[in-house]
Amino acid sequence: MKLKTLLLGTLAALTVTAQAHAAVVEGKDYTVLDKPVPQLQSDKVEVLEFFGYFCVHCYHLDPILLKHAQSFADDTYLRTEHVVWEPAMLGFARVAAAVNSSGLKYQANPEVFKAVYDQKINLADTATFKEWAEKQSSFDGKKLVAAYDSFGNMAQAKKMEELTNAYQISGTPTVIVGGKYQVKFSGDWQSGMKTIDELVAKVREEKGLKSAAAKPAAVLKSKGAWLAKSANK
Repeated sequence: MKLKTLLLGTLAALTVTAQAHAAVVEGKDYTVLDKPVPQLQSDKVEVLEFFGYFCVHCYHLDPILLKHAQSFADDTYLRTEHVVWEPAMLGFARVAAAVNSSGLKYQANPEVFKAVYDQKINLADTATFKEWAEKQSSFDGKKLVAAYDSFGNMAQAKKMEELTNAYQISGTPTVIVGGKYQVKFSGDWQSGMKTIDELVAKVREEKGLKSAAAKPAAVLKSKGAWLAKSANK
């Protein structure tokens, strides 16, 4: 009787495992890149987003993805790169590079999107960006401007242009997990977070990394509360 129970338990565990691996389907939930994108940290699992501040879909995805990234396990990280399809977009890439290097992604990104998309402020223009940033009260605008003026800022923006061209990023948002699995979003953005999590687990297994527990997602009543929490990190 005990042997039968043990066998049934093992079978159930194997079934659950098989179902977990079958949860994401190639061609339906994700595609495999012909040319993998090198991760910034090869010993971890990278979730890479190519986005544009001008993109309405990126505008809607951004708060969901940023909040979800806070639940990533310690072996997983979010990387964001602005697309550069034409020289005029380098200005936006410089803003994105400043947001990344200043460590203000969670505080500043929502405000940048709001300024560009809702308020129609041309933050791709240097003078306009600096004037706008220094007036902000929800994050350290001077710190953001300092990052923008830093020696490596333009080089980082140029690198975004190189990545856009090298990997033929033709649409935004484009989310790539582990450098090779591109997420196919269908329906609401929130369901895409489940796909990301399952692809992270897939990459983790392929890399032979130990299973890592995800951090509990914060339950926040408002966007303002979420931003305030992020500012205190």
